Amino acid sequence: MRNEWLRSDRLPHIYCAGCGNGTIMNCVLEAITQTGWDRTRTVFLSGIGCSSRAPGYIMTDSLHTTHGRAIAFATGVKMADPSLHVVVFTGDGDLAAIGGNHFIHGCRRNIDITVVCMNNHIYGMTGGQGSPTTPLGKTSTTTPYGAEEAPFDLVELAIAAGANYVARWTSYHVKQLTDAVYDGLLTPGFSLIEVRCQCPTSYGRRNKYREPTDYMTYLKTNAILKRKWEEMERSGENISPDSFPVGEFVRRSRPVMGVPDEA
Repeated sequence: MRNEWLRSDRLPHIYCAGCGNGTIMNCVLEAITQTGWDRTRTVFLSGIGCSSRAPGYIMTDSLHTTHGRAIAFATGVKMADPSLHVVVFTGDGDLAAIGGNHFIHGCRRNIDITVVCMNNHIYGMTGGQGSPTTPLGKTSTTTPYGAEEAPFDLVELAIAAGANYVARWTSYHVKQLTDAVYDGLLTPGFSLIEVRCQCPTSYGRRNKYREPTDYMTYLKTNAILKRKWEEMERSGENISPDSFPVGEFVRRSRPVMGVPDEA
């Protein structure tokens, strides 16, 4: 039962009402329960941000590290004891901004860790600043007239850098997200599961998604399965700029750091 992984003494959590992070954490724990992993051999790590508070609610050893450095710490944990199961919770600012270098090289080295990115398109904890994934035209405290910088596509970045498993879902797609996390956990090498989720407090209220259900409706309406997305691209069909593909993007078997290439 996933409840066995929760620290009940730490509840209630600090997340804002309507935040998607609790749903994502629940999906991750459900997936881990399905693996049958031993809690004493599983380590959770995080950097700084709303998402990074997640390991504090989980009944395992954990590291709440410095901003952007979770993957660097996770690499050290895995190399020190390769038998450990290592999982990282991170946000889009933590992963793609100050932690971008570690993200790229974690994928390149293909270290055997699973990274779950709670992508709410903003720095939620530190004041609602724009992040590297803030969509064009969307407002934040640092982009009051709309973001003008092209956002990172975390999935494409992970694929290009060499990750063995890459998937994207949303906090609306609970079953699919749980299955993707499970597959990522069991795929040797670097796994990224990007989860687009709602932040009613810092992102939603500035971008016409004041109620959590508003953004959930957006996720439901604009998430397009990868296969259908590719068919639409091939046919030249018009795709809304608000839409994005979801699904499994890569599952491959590049050599894993610290593990000999049997080929």
